[in-house]
Amino acid sequence: MKPPFNGTVLVAGATGRTGQLVVRRLQAHSIDFRLFVRSGEKAIELFGPEIVDRLVIGSVLSDEEVEAAVRNIDTLICAVGGNVMDPDAPPPSAIDRDGVIRLATAAKAAGVETFVLISSLGVTRPEHPLNKYGRVLDMKLAGEEAVRKLYGKAGFRYTILRPGGLLDGPSFRHELRFETGDKITGSIDRGDVAEAAVISLWHPKAANKTFELIKASDDEAAQSSLEGFFEQL
Repeated sequence: MKPPFNGTVLVAGATGRTGQLVVRRLQAHSIDFRLFVRSGEKAIELFGPEIVDRLVIGSVLSDEEVEAAVRNIDTLICAVGGNVMDPDAPPPSAIDRDGVIRLATAAKAAGVETFVLISSLGVTRPEHPLNKYGRVLDMKLAGEEAVRKLYGKAGFRYTILRPGGLLDGPSFRHELRFETGDKITGSIDRGDVAEAAVISLWHPKAANKTFELIKASDDEAAQSSLEGFFEQL
């Protein structure tokens, strides 16, 4: 059954490990999409040559490339993230803060109605060990705050997901726990995060919410859809 969403989604960071699964879930739900990626070659390798017409090549570091990417879309799912373990990669301030702010600012100016951001558990905890790496959680929080400020207005909508430690399992049927307030800890499969991001496009409980999500147990009470977990919010 096709979900109650008819727009076109731009996925930023579509070739990343979580972004790839977001694309797969959009395909599974038969939702129209475009991909904003740095490497068209990598995108074609991942998704096949039929993806060519859906590609927008560019970087979140460029105002012009971001502005071109957000034209003629209805929703943006942002799955970008800096590589804190690569000394040659741009710092978290450039990707997780400035890149997200650039995307949200351009998207709103272009009339993109909905912005879904995949952030991280622990962003409100300055003492968190991850902040040793370029203050990455502080940078993600700054990106979140910009999205809330820009998209928390009448006629617009945002959802910010704060997943726990990301595991490479593709499943989207685990028993999950959704909470607000950044009080929980745990891990979650990337596939669950991707599915939750896609469901956020239409689920009423996701509108203008910031929430954490973790795996509660190992496939106990597995569900065919994650929609029910939004009722925890």
